[in-house]
Amino acid sequence: MSTNLDIIRATYEGPSEENGKHLLAALAPDATWTEAAGFPYAGTYTGPEEIFDEVFRRLATEWVGYKAAVHTYLADGDRVAAFGVYSGTYAKTGKSMSATFAHLYRLKDGKIQSMEQYVDSALVQQAMTATP
Repeated sequence: MSTNLDIIRATYEGPSEENGKHLLAALAPDATWTEAAGFPYAGTYTGPEEIFDEVFRRLATEWVGYKAAVHTYLADGDRVAAFGVYSGTYAKTGKSMSATFAHLYRLKDGKIQSMEQYVDSALVQQAMTATP
C-alpha cells in the first residue's frame, strides 16, 4: 500500500508523461487545485479535467522544458508538502525563469483532495513579459 508521501512523489519524480498519469490517477473526482495569486494560471480549479485543461495543458503548450524539481518533501498525516524549483522557457518571449515553489497537498483514502501552490510568481511573470 502506498503512503501519502509515495503518492505525491510519484507525481514529480518520473518522466513528465508518467508524472501526469500518476497525478490523474491520484486526483479525487472533486479535487481542488489552487494556483497562487500573481501566477499566470491563478485560480482554483475543480476536478481532474479542469485541472489538466487550465493548468497542465497550458504549461505544456506555452513553455519549453517546463519542470517542477522537488528537493524536499514533508509529510504529516493527511498532508504532504513539496518544496522545489520551477524552471522553463516561455515560448512567446524566449525568456527563461527559475522560481521557488511550495505545494501543500491534502489527501484522503489515497486520493488528492486539494493542492495549494505558493510561488515566487514575479520571476515567472518576468519570463512571460516581452522586453519593450
